[in-house]
Amino acid sequence: MTIFFNNALDCYRLLGRSGLRVSPMALGTLTFGSAWGWGADKGEARRIFDAYVTRGGNFFDTAGNYTGGTAEEWLGEFASTDRDALVLATKYSALRRLTDPNSGGNHRKNMIASVEASLRRLRTDYLDLLYLHLWDDRTPAEEILRGMDDLVRTGKVLYVGISNTPAWQIARMQTIADLRGWTPMIAVQLEYNVAERTAEHDMLPMARELGLGVVAWSPLAGGVLTGKYTRADLPPDARKPTLGTSRKDLIVAGEGLTDRSLAIADSVRRVAAELGRSPAQVALAWTLRHPDVTAPVLGARTLAQLEDNLGALTVQFDEHHLDQLREASAITAGYPHNVLARPMARRTLVGDMRVETRSRS
Repeated sequence: MTIFFNNALDCYRLLGRSGLRVSPMALGTLTFGSAWGWGADKGEARRIFDAYVTRGGNFFDTAGNYTGGTAEEWLGEFASTDRDALVLATKYSALRRLTDPNSGGNHRKNMIASVEASLRRLRTDYLDLLYLHLWDDRTPAEEILRGMDDLVRTGKVLYVGISNTPAWQIARMQTIADLRGWTPMIAVQLEYNVAERTAEHDMLPMARELGLGVVAWSPLAGGVLTGKYTRADLPPDARKPTLGTSRKDLIVAGEGLTDRSLAIADSVRRVAAELGRSPAQVALAWTLRHPDVTAPVLGARTLAQLEDNLGALTVQFDEHHLDQLREASAITAGYPHNVLARPMARRTLVGDMRVETRSRS
């Protein structure tokens, strides 16, 4: 049986529990600029931007620290002629000055200063979406939420979201916002791809329950799922992770280049060959078809890569292809999910009765 789903960049989706319409693939700008040694130059970045917008794309992902601020600057320049038609999402948390302890973290002082800097670089009066980028485990949740609420009330930010934060903290924060009448979060950005599925345990169910749109970063596992790396690229055991000056160094530092991820990439490549598609298209289509994912973030470095990535919008899987990918990338349930799935637990709860579970609207 062939699994069909209908997608195009101009077939928009609502982002979480909001009325904001976004494309089913966001264009990431981590590759805008060569300050880190491997990104696109300005001309190529402009071509990528134009091609995405021409196809109906409207959802852009950036951050104040991407390529030292160049990503925001270029995106602001490119978007300036049609700003209101685009959804610009940026992030705060990263250290802005190496010797200033208050220039990084989740607290109000850094939040406000980071937003002001992003507004200048993006050449805009407002941000469509502001994410907390990385949980710092130090700032009180109430301080973060109230700071975000103040930014929304002043009109400098329209919507807020969160990224790279434990599920229990996100759930707690969303509950506090609801109880106190503060601006609720509408999106969570997290790592999710066929090689990294642990978000299925708690993060994706939490997002579904709390009305958070899921924006998936690294849907190609940093390029591992494209098949560009082999076991010869695996780092020696003694090598310490380092950001280095190449894309590969970044993946190694993020522990994304492993025997397991390469084995999954092999399965992606086999399915791609059977479908007559590229491995990148198959890997992206896997993430696209998940009902809890609003949009994966594309990280194209060249126009050719972008055009290939967009081909994922028309990939149609057969059930046996999905079975191959599920088997290759299977994850262990972990506690308490493993306990709750055991026959003893099910018998304790419902005995021999059959109880249907229907989706809630």
